[in-house]
Amino acid sequence: MSMSPSILSVLSEDLLVRVYEFLDPPCRKTWRLISKDFLRVDSLSRTTIRILRVEFLPTLLFKYPNLSSLDLSVCPKLDDDVVLRLALDGTVSTLGIKSLNLSRSTAVRARGLETLARMCHALERVDVSHCWGFGDREAAALSSAAGLRELKMDKCLSLSDVGLARIVVGCSNLNKISLKWCMEISDLGIDLLCKICKGLKSLDVSYLKITNDSIRSIALLPKLEVLDMVSCPLIDDAGLQFLENGSPSLQEVDVTRCERVSLSGLISIVRGHPDIQLLKASHCVSEVSGSFLQYIKCLKHLKTIWIDGAHVSDSSLVSLSSSCRSLMEIGLSRCVDVTDIGMMGLARNCLNLKTLNLACCGFVTDVAISAVAQSCRNLETLKLESCHLITEKGLQSLGCYSKLLQELDLTDCYGVNDRGLEYISKCSNLQRLKLGLCTNISDKGIFHIGSKCSKLLELDLYRCAGFGDDGLAALSRGCKSLNRLILSYCCELTDTGVEQIRQLEHLSHLELRGLKNITGVGLAAIACGCKKLGYLDLKLCENIDDSGFWALAYFSKNLRQINLCNCSVSDTALCMLMSNLSRVQDVDLVHLSRVTVEGFEFALRACCNRLKKLKLLAPLRFLLSSELLETLHARGCRIRWD
Repeated sequence: MSMSPSILSVLSEDLLVRVYEFLDPPCRKTWRLISKDFLRVDSLSRTTIRILRVEFLPTLLFKYPNLSSLDLSVCPKLDDDVVLRLALDGTVSTLGIKSLNLSRSTAVRARGLETLARMCHALERVDVSHCWGFGDREAAALSSAAGLRELKMDKCLSLSDVGLARIVVGCSNLNKISLKWCMEISDLGIDLLCKICKGLKSLDVSYLKITNDSIRSIALLPKLEVLDMVSCPLIDDAGLQFLENGSPSLQEVDVTRCERVSLSGLISIVRGHPDIQLLKASHCVSEVSGSFLQYIKCLKHLKTIWIDGAHVSDSSLVSLSSSCRSLMEIGLSRCVDVTDIGMMGLARNCLNLKTLNLACCGFVTDVAISAVAQSCRNLETLKLESCHLITEKGLQSLGCYSKLLQELDLTDCYGVNDRGLEYISKCSNLQRLKLGLCTNISDKGIFHIGSKCSKLLELDLYRCAGFGDDGLAALSRGCKSLNRLILSYCCELTDTGVEQIRQLEHLSHLELRGLKNITGVGLAAIACGCKKLGYLDLKLCENIDDSGFWALAYFSKNLRQINLCNCSVSDTALCMLMSNLSRVQDVDLVHLSRVTVEGFEFALRACCNRLKKLKLLAPLRFLLSSELLETLHARGCRIRWD
């Protein structure tokens, strides 16, 4: 008896594409496996891809001909040779690629970048952030991508004004560039950038040692909308005065931790840009004065303001909130003068508030939290770290009224207990919850979170010593979507509880630091169940034997970062780990008492072609072979000698 044809076979390709677009990623994967029609649709409609293994790159590029975005940031073996072989492969087409992510691809240098720029004619966006070896030669190679619109070069430590000049001359149509932590860039490079790339809309010069001369040049950009200059130590109020009459399109400014900037400089910005929507000035102004508030009153479109660390009186906060009723985000962390009176005024005036940071505001009590919860019904993020006067009463109001709450930080809040967690669990949309250092919670409170917060993605229980295996089992049963879990120094946990973590199939980040009661049995269970694990911290887990590390080597193929400091791993197990974990890029290997110099040598040789960061004890610098160290350096690996 012949099987009847699939109903999908009678649908047109356009209809199949429309159906496919309604499916979430897990469902798409299922349908691709069981239907050739959907497999074909996926092949034709997919526009973005993230490559994990370099050997599959040519095949995947051939399979998906309509890609516009290619992410190679987690492809550990990517280097110039791979790129050159790809260019010689006649079956591969990259003509449609518009976005290329090469973040942390430290082994791709000038040859590879020049080849990629030549292959991807439509290239508009490139990310080479954290490529610490990216210098002037690499910049010159990338400058051949004339159509580039967006470029991210954060922490390209070898890039100088010469390289930046090559880029801006070759890519004069740039409208977004980030130079954060490019410490060799000076006023000269910024001046040339601003003279040639007149269409810039977004510029990040954070942490650069540029002076007011750069701000004078930046002020001449007619279309600039976003300017980030966090921790620029040489910029002061005189520099910000240039912005008062310049950059007429400016909407967002961040001068966080610019130590020479005061209220006078901020007033210059505000006075010249009444339509500004975002102003971040955390830890750079000492207080919010009456004169500043007079100018703030003109900012009717202000949606975000950060004034963390400033002295903000209750009257100032009430005045600020009454003037800027469109505020959706406000940062008040470490504003020690803020009390319930000011917070009640804020809640009364800013009904559309979505994000509120009150970390280390020690005088804020349940009264303020209740007022915010009742008035600001759209609240999505609330940070209350070290607010020691918050108790279950305030959390009860959050549970009743904050139904849209997605992120809650209660780190180091002494008053949080099991009853408080019961109230919090009523926030059914909660996705990120931080409870680190909350010493008064037990399995009972954690059970409420596990049974009701099914959408939880991230949970921090750092040093929550009051809960144990039963609580962890409840979390593992109820919070199946968890992808980040921090259990460091939860000393009551044993293999019995840790074994339950294997139910969390989506877990990608796990911290188990200092859990002395877990053994190889617990680690093996995690390795078998959590196949997506990418980050694992096992520092000071002294009782895990080689059986756990063998399981990790066999099952955890997606691990990219691992901390094994003070673990009892042997030479053999370490070599097996480093050779089998084909995607590992960042490893901490300090104080491994059972590993010999030969063990380190063999283990590092097994993975030297993919490591990006490595932490070792300083004496090993003189014991490991110079050939190995040179190879690691040539591949772009940064070694931290502890």
